[in-house]
Amino acid sequence: MMHPLFSGTLLPGPVTLGRKGLLLALLGSCLLTPTQTTAQVRLPKLVSNGMVLQRDTKVNIWGWAKPSEKVALKFNGKTYQATTGADGKWQISLPALKAGGPYQMDITASNRITLKDVLVGDVWLCSGQSNMETPMSRVRDKYPQEVAQANNPRIRQFNVPLTYAFSGPQTDLTGGSWVAADPQSILQFSAVAYFFAKEISAKYQVPVGIIKDAVGGSPAEAWLSAGALKQFPTYEQQGAKYRDSALVAGIKQREGAAVADWYKRLHQTDQGEAPGQTKWSAVGYDASGWASMNVPGYWADQTPLGPVNGVVWFRKEVEVPASMVGKPARLELGTLVDADSTYINGQLVGTTGYQYPPRKYDFAPGVLKAGKNVIVVRLISNGGRGGFTMGKSYQLTSGGQTIDLRGPWQYKLGATMSPTPGTTTFQYQPGGLYNGMIAPVLPYAVKGVLWYQGESNAGHPEDYQSLLSSLITDWRQQMRRPNLPFVYAQLPNFMAVRKEPSESGWAALRDAQRRTLAVPNTGMAVLLDVGEWNDIHPLDKQTVGHRLALAAQSVAYGEKKIVGMGPLYQSMQVNGNKATISFTNTGSGLVAKGGDNLQYFAIAGADKKYVWANAKIEGNKVVVWSDQVPQPVSVRYAWADNPEGTKLYNKEGLPASTFQASVSATAPAQ
Repeated sequence: MMHPLFSGTLLPGPVTLGRKGLLLALLGSCLLTPTQTTAQVRLPKLVSNGMVLQRDTKVNIWGWAKPSEKVALKFNGKTYQATTGADGKWQISLPALKAGGPYQMDITASNRITLKDVLVGDVWLCSGQSNMETPMSRVRDKYPQEVAQANNPRIRQFNVPLTYAFSGPQTDLTGGSWVAADPQSILQFSAVAYFFAKEISAKYQVPVGIIKDAVGGSPAEAWLSAGALKQFPTYEQQGAKYRDSALVAGIKQREGAAVADWYKRLHQTDQGEAPGQTKWSAVGYDASGWASMNVPGYWADQTPLGPVNGVVWFRKEVEVPASMVGKPARLELGTLVDADSTYINGQLVGTTGYQYPPRKYDFAPGVLKAGKNVIVVRLISNGGRGGFTMGKSYQLTSGGQTIDLRGPWQYKLGATMSPTPGTTTFQYQPGGLYNGMIAPVLPYAVKGVLWYQGESNAGHPEDYQSLLSSLITDWRQQMRRPNLPFVYAQLPNFMAVRKEPSESGWAALRDAQRRTLAVPNTGMAVLLDVGEWNDIHPLDKQTVGHRLALAAQSVAYGEKKIVGMGPLYQSMQVNGNKATISFTNTGSGLVAKGGDNLQYFAIAGADKKYVWANAKIEGNKVVVWSDQVPQPVSVRYAWADNPEGTKLYNKEGLPASTFQASVSATAPAQ
């Protein structure tokens, strides 16, 4: 599976790049050189108009000027001074500020900079991979009122541009600005971070600043500093080789040429676009000889083509009533694997360069006509199984009417290709994102960190507790904040439901996330009930933001009466054939949500062969047993990629975490 890099890139014309080609095309400008100092006073990108400063703590304002130049800063009626060092850098510490604003900040040296619309409130560094990065635009159909009513200048986001570096920590970001939430700008806000910020701002009546510092597909090791990577020699060695800029340039050149050649040959051999004949996307093309398959589905499963890669064309004729014509319309094609160019009546209505974004193509009146209409999809498969993702929406809508597009489509193979040549995803290499995207942010005072990441480490879950614990310690040390609140999202349920107990990298990683709560001043949002089996980017980001906010209220805001998390495994005792599990974070008590029997408890004896178990709540404990296991030694809960239908919650409505326990294991007290 290709890691999600982008949040919904739409290409302006027919697709000529697939997901790997897009990746290479965007990587060329990502390596940085250190910021150069000048005689003029200059500020980092974060210190700019509209910024949110952290309340109730020392705040650093810094920048660059000529060596030994005097710098004066005026803010909220007070003036502060500094002199640049030999390196041209200066820093001024403001005393603890009360929430409020907007204010103006004046910085004077040989020139003067005036920053306007500055607020003081709470700032959260929001990092991780694509589920933190996913913007509100991706979920606007689920939350139309949230988008329409997002007139809140007290919630602001700074979007850190994708940047990696292997030469060392960078001194500034490559771009970005502070943007206040309104119905248009919110579309670029991290959905998780926005819902979190909205709840925190409403509860504490303060402005909230979001520093969106996330990269789709990124593994945890990419966010570690060089010092922290020393604990992981394999990752350290992996990242070290990319310090050779000539090596990196050579890899880019070779891989870029190979991918470009792949697409050139694809285009040259695609019969559907062959010169001198009617294109298969054209209205007048005769497709009477094409075979058919059911959509949604994968051609490897449904057709004699088998697992072929290259281009497969799909075509469907639909009857459109006159009442749907002359209005704006939308074509929804679920998600497609991998890249598509989609036409209606010969007109291109949308194109997407990789598999993850939902295909929701809005188009103008005039494309549809009364009577027969032809939808054509040119679908590029870069590798693996190509096709139409199961369980998604496939429909044509206009004027409040809907035509269901599921069912038989015609298809024809346009070109057969070997899988797209592999490429090096440089931003996923150890240390690169820390240097490019975290190091420049470290001097900026924040309330805490929100983290949503782990999908890209699920293939090696045994490393994850050490990686995440080291990352938390690393960032705290770099910020000189040993107790910096760190609140993270546990991976949700994903992929097909399995009927029997089985091993699961996703479950093992969730358990590693749970065990990381042993690090002080951390909190976790359990998301076993918000995932989607067929989408690594589930749409329910509001529940995620809410549960992160609950955990933050407990961890970062000192709310002792808040139940900030769901039940967490504490210990296990075995008596005969029954294991009794004790929990922390039981709140007002444990419940089986929905009133049904508890599910997804599995039990094993010394042979470690797990079977589904009976489980019942007794007070704030759960008793687990199976007649097939007379002497249990281990119990698992929600140990599956997709434990859909888990029932164990506390009465506050928060789900229990995945765990694995044995008779000799006791989790650290939370």
